[in-house]
Amino acid sequence: MLSGLGLAVNLFRLQVLEAPTLQERARQQQQIALRPFVPRRPIVDRQGNVLAIDRPAYTLYAHPMLFKQPQEAIAEQLAPIVGKSVSDLTKLFRSGDSGIEIAYALAEDVANRISALNLDGLELNEHPQRLYPQRDLFATVVGYVNTDRQGQAGIEYGQQGILERPMQAVDLNRTGDGSIIPDRIPSGFVRQDDLRLQLTLDSRLQRVAGLALRQQVAQFGAKRGAVMVMDDRDGSLLAMVTEPSYDPNRYYEFDLERLPNWMLSDPYEPGSTFKPINVAIALETGAVGPDDVFDDPGQIQVGGWSVQNNDFDERGGRGALSVTEIVQYSSNVGMVRMMQQLQPELYYDWIKRLGLGQPVGIDLPFETPGQIKAREQFTGAAIERATTAFGQGFTLTPIQLLQLHGMLANRGQLVTPHVVRGLFSTDGTLHWRPTLPTPRSIVRPEVAQAVIHMMEAVVQDGTGKAAQIPGYRIAGKTGTAQKASPNGGYSDARITSFVSTFPVEHPRYTVLVVVDEPQGDNAFGSTVAAPVAKAVMEALISIERIPPTRPIPPADERSPAANTIP
Repeated sequence: MLSGLGLAVNLFRLQVLEAPTLQERARQQQQIALRPFVPRRPIVDRQGNVLAIDRPAYTLYAHPMLFKQPQEAIAEQLAPIVGKSVSDLTKLFRSGDSGIEIAYALAEDVANRISALNLDGLELNEHPQRLYPQRDLFATVVGYVNTDRQGQAGIEYGQQGILERPMQAVDLNRTGDGSIIPDRIPSGFVRQDDLRLQLTLDSRLQRVAGLALRQQVAQFGAKRGAVMVMDDRDGSLLAMVTEPSYDPNRYYEFDLERLPNWMLSDPYEPGSTFKPINVAIALETGAVGPDDVFDDPGQIQVGGWSVQNNDFDERGGRGALSVTEIVQYSSNVGMVRMMQQLQPELYYDWIKRLGLGQPVGIDLPFETPGQIKAREQFTGAAIERATTAFGQGFTLTPIQLLQLHGMLANRGQLVTPHVVRGLFSTDGTLHWRPTLPTPRSIVRPEVAQAVIHMMEAVVQDGTGKAAQIPGYRIAGKTGTAQKASPNGGYSDARITSFVSTFPVEHPRYTVLVVVDEPQGDNAFGSTVAAPVAKAVMEALISIERIPPTRPIPPADERSPAANTIP
């Protein structure tokens, strides 16, 4: 009777008093909240070529305590497969009894060869790995993921939420040994969509731009270079290349300075490539007419400072110049006298209206805005307005300069540069597209067109002859700017650039080439950057099948510049 009473009391304790605690403990033992691994969505270019994709990879571990063969014998069989020496493997085996990492991120075929050895004490753990088939070609834009599969740069970082497939954790029951009960798994638990993030970039154009840029950077011993191509109608980028680049498959092997996209993160003083933008301001405000003429003595004094043309020592003054000739010959003095026709406050308001000092809003991360002077400093010092007239004394990023020239090509409408086209299924169905800001009107279409025609004279008879392509009308502008010194003032280093728009009769594409710190006495925008732009435009003509606007003359009748191919 006492035993029965004790059993009844114990049952009451278990069934009533401790029931909630025991039920929770049972749930923890019998259920598991499982979130299955789902690969990141692939990234493809505008033609569907794969730029980034997940693949299975394997980490090889060794447990020497379980070896049934001598360590040297196992090392001899394993060494040629994992790419290590026998002595190195033997040293690893002797470093511990278990859990020694031998190799990381092995490909599936390598893992199969290791499994085929049937060696005790070796363990292969499968895990996902992000693969970048194009290696360094798209690293600037696509970026990379770290070992935790988190995007660290480029599209991988900026579009993390789009690239990760959503998957909710599900509570599943399991048996006493931890195995999941299969009949309790909900249908569609590991179902994956086939969506891919498509970019606006073109692999063919990207490859040509990269090759042409690499040749020029090497030839002139430059620090770095960049090429961008934009469709001026909507701001979609067709190419975005930097040199030197890095391999995102092995990003950890490269210097950190290679990883950022400096086209977005490093503002610089654009120099003469900004002159057409200033001309558009002067024409739009009515302060200057397209037929006005300005005297260019080659050198003038502004606020106690000397301003002179780049070729003053060789050429001297040019005398009376039209607005077109000021652009054609890249006259600093002519630009200063032209922009002096604007009221200082009005000029500053236009600088702000263009968006200088603000980011352009591209769909890539880590964009840094340029800098402009404070209103009081700009309007109060004549030299500030003078240096701005020929593109110095303020900074912007290469992507913003491309945007502003694209505005001229797009009949005065400012669009937002972007690289993401949308989320598409493999059959081409659109599932998501980013919302872009509405284009903003900056100058009248006739003003933009007038400036484009002035830039055409630069390629026909000015400093941009190296960009001529027989049969095609091309507008362009060279730039060779001094670089600011960290200690104040300017250094001897220079940054060269060339921006071009074509075809002039119906402008659609803008190409920007920037080469930083080229070496040599002949390193100018016309000699360093313009040939790269020409090679890119020739590839674009072939890819887009752009017909010539006038008959192509025989080779023996072309100018030497038109025959130059880098």
